[in-house]
Amino acid sequence: MGKRIIQQARGHGSLTYRVKSKAYKYEVKYPPLNVTGKAKVIELINSPAHSAPLIKIKPNNGKVFYNLASNGIYEGQEIEIGNKEIKNGNILMLKDIPSTTNIFNIEVNPGDGGKLVRTSGNTSIITKKDNGKVAVLMPSKKEIWFDEKCRATIGIIAGQGRLEKPIVKAGNMWYKKKAKNKLWPRTSAVKMNAVDHPFGSGRGKRIKSKIAKLNAPPGAKVGHLHPRRTGKSKK
Repeated sequence: MGKRIIQQARGHGSLTYRVKSKAYKYEVKYPPLNVTGKAKVIELINSPAHSAPLIKIKPNNGKVFYNLASNGIYEGQEIEIGNKEIKNGNILMLKDIPSTTNIFNIEVNPGDGGKLVRTSGNTSIITKKDNGKVAVLMPSKKEIWFDEKCRATIGIIAGQGRLEKPIVKAGNMWYKKKAKNKLWPRTSAVKMNAVDHPFGSGRGKRIKSKIAKLNAPPGAKVGHLHPRRTGKSKK
């Protein structure tokens, strides 16, 4: 009798495959839309769950919140929320930011707190504006239109070059993945024993990839996604 494969074990959500809750105790978001004016960077934070450092910000007329640190920001620096001044770390609406400006942590809908461009070293660029919409060139080189009332942060996210440093030891990578509950190391299915995976032992290994049946249970639904149809297409 076989045992549960790793997909099932991870889906069960035991402590072995669950990230520590304290890793995500800092939530990156913007203050409510009615909070504007000056704010002060209280602290720079190294969060294990985020690829970039975070900053703790205290507005003059609002509660403390956390944002991604822009490159060059420092503790004690004053930033503006909602003002039209273009300065590193300031939080503005897209309509108030001129074209060719680097921005990050962009809201998809006004007031949602920022959803896009949030990894270390990343940035996007405002390209054009038209009828209440603002076009932004994303890091993927794709242009996306946003509502002009969506907010973003000026600058480039800190932590650029993070992936250029060599890992050197497998132990370093293990701790990095452990902090975010990522599956590592990734073992090929055919290298496993037969009890650990449907592809295990290598006996009867196909040249073509396996397509899982639509009604296969979670422990056996492995391989390629099932196509809508099979056979030669009729023109």
